[in-house]
Amino acid sequence: MTSPYIARHPMTAFRELGGEMIVISARDSRLFTLNEVAATIWNAADGANTLQDIVNSVVCAEYDVEPSSAAGAVERFVAELVEQGILVLSDRPIPPEGGLA
Repeated sequence: MTSPYIARHPMTAFRELGGEMIVISARDSRLFTLNEVAATIWNAADGANTLQDIVNSVVCAEYDVEPSSAAGAVERFVAELVEQGILVLSDRPIPPEGGLA
């Protein structure tokens, strides 16, 4: 199975404040606060990176953890944000304007 591409949902607003990433869903005005690791994943979710890219090249490189240790946690986190409607997944790269290819 191919690793999905991950992008921030186009209906979100976000800003880094005091070392935390604040994300607001325009869909329902909910506010999410992401810690440092979660913000690193959020920033890497640009539609050009796959889940595997983010685990290997971003999380493992930045936090010096093994892919086998990080993969499950990152997958669960991404799945939660997809369920909340603030990240989207695709089997193809997602254009910067947020539209699914």
